[in-house]
Amino acid sequence: MIKVLQVGEGNFLRTFADYYFDCLNKEGLDYGVNIIKPIPFGSLDKFKAQNNKYHIVLRGVKEGKIVEDVHKIDVLQKVISPFEEYDEYIALARDEELKLVVSNTTEAGICYNANDKIDGFAEITFPAKLTKFLLERYNAGLPGLYMMPVELIDNNADELYRCVMNYIELWNLPEGFKAWIDDENYFCNTLVDRIVAGYPRDEQTRNHLWELIGEEDALVSVGEPFGLWAVEKKGDIAQYIKEGTHGIDVVLTENIKYYKKRKVRVLNGSHTNLVPAGLWLGAKTVDQCMNDKLLCSFLQDTLNEEIIPFVSDDIAATTEFADSVTERFLNPYLNHQLISISLNSISKWRARDLPSFADYYNKYGKIPAHLTVGFSYLMCLYSSLTCEDGKFYANLPSGKVEYKDDLPYLQYFANGGDIVEFMKDEAVWGEDLTKYEGFAQAVENNVKEIKSGKVLL
Repeated sequence: MIKVLQVGEGNFLRTFADYYFDCLNKEGLDYGVNIIKPIPFGSLDKFKAQNNKYHIVLRGVKEGKIVEDVHKIDVLQKVISPFEEYDEYIALARDEELKLVVSNTTEAGICYNANDKIDGFAEITFPAKLTKFLLERYNAGLPGLYMMPVELIDNNADELYRCVMNYIELWNLPEGFKAWIDDENYFCNTLVDRIVAGYPRDEQTRNHLWELIGEEDALVSVGEPFGLWAVEKKGDIAQYIKEGTHGIDVVLTENIKYYKKRKVRVLNGSHTNLVPAGLWLGAKTVDQCMNDKLLCSFLQDTLNEEIIPFVSDDIAATTEFADSVTERFLNPYLNHQLISISLNSISKWRARDLPSFADYYNKYGKIPAHLTVGFSYLMCLYSSLTCEDGKFYANLPSGKVEYKDDLPYLQYFANGGDIVEFMKDEAVWGEDLTKYEGFAQAVENNVKEIKSGKVLL
């Protein structure tokens, strides 16, 4: 058996990676996925109640036809909370059949914290936990693993490797362990592409899906038919990751940069820039935005003028991909909630939109109008935050909605933090955003106009 350690139990990995490995099993191969909950919050009771079985439903347009394809997923072996089941978690590090590590801890999850202690666990970062996990495997005398993070940051595996190496130095771990990391482990950059709506929120859709499935399923997850996984080709990874179409299209490549840049900027970047405006104007889902003339035009203009020209020299190919993306956004089945997409919007805007913003500015010497408006709606949303009973709420014109991001950002704005000072924070953005001439003033003016009731699209 080829065992997979999966860090993250969320809808995306279950509707993407687990579906892929399950498809390989149905083709006659032998994979087993072991899910690890990355944070202490949340419960795994639903997995236990369903014996780690669940369904995904791929809904949308496939080859010109409306489809609702049901797939039962039974590739999961164990779903472990390492905070209560640490011994089971560490036993995986000593399992000879373990070959792959797949993670999805959001863009903010791959980071280094010099205050992390080697004897800590719940409070330390994911890369710190991974370093300890790999040390257990090294001490057991076992061969290394293939790390395949799917977090949407540039060179995600390279960044994960850098963090691991920093922890080795911070904790003064053996030179032999460091050499083992380099010689026997492979950190493979990846790109994933599938829109996942997840668990249906409305009763009518749930009942419809349960009827399709033939039973109630508290873990059912909805995704689109399209799926692409590009994985950097290193070592003998072709033994464990099979190319071709296996539920999703899988590509092993030695140059993943184009796939990643195209997807992150075109699909994710347009998503992230649209969502705050959509929320503020009362939309709840992506397809609602696409069926609204103002919001749809805003997205198309952002793509055509400020994103597509900076992806590659092949404008036609990028435009073709962008056209497929907008068609996918129109999928009426996904019910892709804007509030779900808005999770960790600050790190998402930095990773997905700031590069296009900077490229436009550097070429034309002025700020891009549509990305500036999108950022203004984002700052308008954050500056509306309030805290009630430990939860944070964005106060939209249509009412308040619970909002989630890194706690320091939420607290900053809930306590009346200044927008321009936040834009200056290089720890947040990687640079001082006010260096872009006219940006801070434009955002300040835009936020005032938005809050006065003006629509800037």
